[in-house]
Amino acid sequence: MKYMLLIYTDERAWTEAEREHCFAESTQLVHQLKANGQYLATAPLLPVAAATSVRVRDGKRLVTDGPFAETREQLGGYFLIDAKDLDEAIGIAGRIPGARKGTVEIRPVLEIEGLPDSTGDNRKH
Repeated sequence: MKYMLLIYTDERAWTEAEREHCFAESTQLVHQLKANGQYLATAPLLPVAAATSVRVRDGKRLVTDGPFAETREQLGGYFLIDAKDLDEAIGIAGRIPGARKGTVEIRPVLEIEGLPDSTGDNRKH
């Protein structure tokens, strides 16, 4: 089953040196997950100051700078993994460096028939 691991943390909680170390640790984790056939994708996100939110109400688009809501922790990145079950996903989430200063939310991915996979192939594999 695919799981999205969403990494939330207070952007101000990290020094630049800590952030670089986090990226290095995350890169090592990605290589381990890839070797185990569990890695699908990952990426850190730019700070919320770079975010743009879009809402459509009554057919009108409203575009605003910043995130959807003010929170103490911001979405800072994600891992998309393939795990046999929630327990395995929890184990992986606990190895993500961001979990030490923030929260990793685990969400099962709902797979919809007919969508192309990452290769552009519409067939279900």
